[in-house]
Amino acid sequence: MQFIRKFLKFPRIIWFFIPILIIGVFFIFINVPAPTFPITGIDFIGSATFPTGSSFQKTPMGGFSGMTYDAKKQLYYIISDDRSEKAAARFYTLKFDLNNGTLTDGSVVPVGVTTLLNESNQPFPAGSIDPEGIALTNKDTVYISSEGDTRKQIKPFIKQFSISSGKELTTLPISNKFLPDKSGKQGIRNNLAFESLTITPNEKSLFTATENALLQDGSEAQPKIGSHCRILQYNLLTQQLEKEFLYQTESVTPFLNISPRFSSGLTDLVALDNQGHFLSIERTFTGLGFSVALFQISLKGADNIHNINSLLAVDINKIKPIQKKLLLDLRQLDVALDNIEGLTLGSKFPDGQPSLILVSDNNFNTLQRTQILAFKLKIEPPLMRFFRRLIPSFNRS
Repeated sequence: MQFIRKFLKFPRIIWFFIPILIIGVFFIFINVPAPTFPITGIDFIGSATFPTGSSFQKTPMGGFSGMTYDAKKQLYYIISDDRSEKAAARFYTLKFDLNNGTLTDGSVVPVGVTTLLNESNQPFPAGSIDPEGIALTNKDTVYISSEGDTRKQIKPFIKQFSISSGKELTTLPISNKFLPDKSGKQGIRNNLAFESLTITPNEKSLFTATENALLQDGSEAQPKIGSHCRILQYNLLTQQLEKEFLYQTESVTPFLNISPRFSSGLTDLVALDNQGHFLSIERTFTGLGFSVALFQISLKGADNIHNINSLLAVDINKIKPIQKKLLLDLRQLDVALDNIEGLTLGSKFPDGQPSLILVSDNNFNTLQRTQILAFKLKIEPPLMRFFRRLIPSFNRS
């Protein structure tokens, strides 16, 4: 007891500074900004393919445009962009086996298909839907985005569906600026609308984006010319659109520059955290092959353009767009690329690092195939980020 008294009395000055030290460290941690681009590495770990013509439960497998991962059930849900023409609009459930740290043809197995049912509890009529993006919630539901069809004045939508029944549950509002009108001067471009869909880990925000610029925002992507897309942020608590951000696609030089066919745009997003960090895919088709690039993007410092109806009506040079950094040009892989359109964070490896899965839309074209690519990401631990900011000379080895 006497020893304890001496121990408590002797370092009084230390006891005085301990709370100050704890508070100081706490404020250092909360004031250390998250890195603009938290992913420090990406490794390709394999691929799998389904030939066009493959079927499952009497439906043609294909048109895989978006995907999402259910960590609790260890299942992947993949949306088909079939417009209820080859079969009723649907999403597939698949199992992936990455236990050996690789992906092969035998690693991917379809285990279910779910028909989407509209508000009348009926399958969507042919041509009434163009499903492109899919994102999972913790309520056993998925949000699905549809591009609609401007030629038929069919509006785009973002709706929530039950995973078990496929039934439509709720619909998010779409601002008028995105809706096509008969004048052909406003709204989304046909087949260049809400391709992407993702939800933040805390499930407070849902994000989607236009694949190319709205008619009133500028031109669509052309050879050597990018396009001004909008990223939309919905508050899932209020079910309202809150913010929009400018995303500028890269300009692309077509291979040999001799093909008259050209299509390029932002095809998907996946949220990395709750602090505005994402991965994005930009895919370009030149008529002679595909170019696919994977970017890290950050909303930090980007201007909210929600109240700007037309980017052509303002000085776009005064708008701060989202920040971008190229993570990987997939043409560097020793793989013949197909029409990659979807991505998701998948299962984690034993060291805690996540997998990244990409999927292609084969357009139900016999000259194409459904292609699935798998990667291992390296994300720097928060403690390591802290030391890099605390000690500037603490460099990577």
